Amino acid sequence: MRFASRRDVARGKADMTPMIDMTFQLIAFFMVIVNFSEGDRNERIRLPISELAKPPDAPAKSPITLHLTDAGTVIFGPDEVSIPGIRQLLEREQRFLRARGDDPRAATIIIRGDRAARTGQVQELIRVCQQVGFERFVLRARQEFASLAELAPSG
Repeated sequence: MRFASRRDVARGKADMTPMIDMTFQLIAFFMVIVNFSEGDRNERIRLPISELAKPPDAPAKSPITLHLTDAGTVIFGPDEVSIPGIRQLLEREQRFLRARGDDPRAATIIIRGDRAARTGQVQELIRVCQQVGFERFVLRARQEFASLAELAPSG
């Protein structure tokens, strides 16, 4: 039995516009997310390695990230100043927090010190922050992962 060919049947076409729109929205969303998560990093800072380092349990409230370079300068946002010079920027940040209705004492200062920075510089930076009125501090370090040989069961 032979079937007659149907040439008059219209082929179905899918409208790709909604899918393209959704793809662009997802791309824009992930670009915004990546920019916010990268904001607290600086490629000039090489964090020290610590076996005790662990990821934070919860996000910090009103985080203020300070990058302490190996030269002893502090990077805060686009500004790079000396340790005593950070006081003016922190006072500006404190005024901003108060205007927003937040307590500056509840803000968390995140210090990302370069592994070549001197311990005394970190202590001096904390002292300047305390003089301005900040009370909570977190020091960042890279977590040292155990080698595969150490993870393997002995036996």
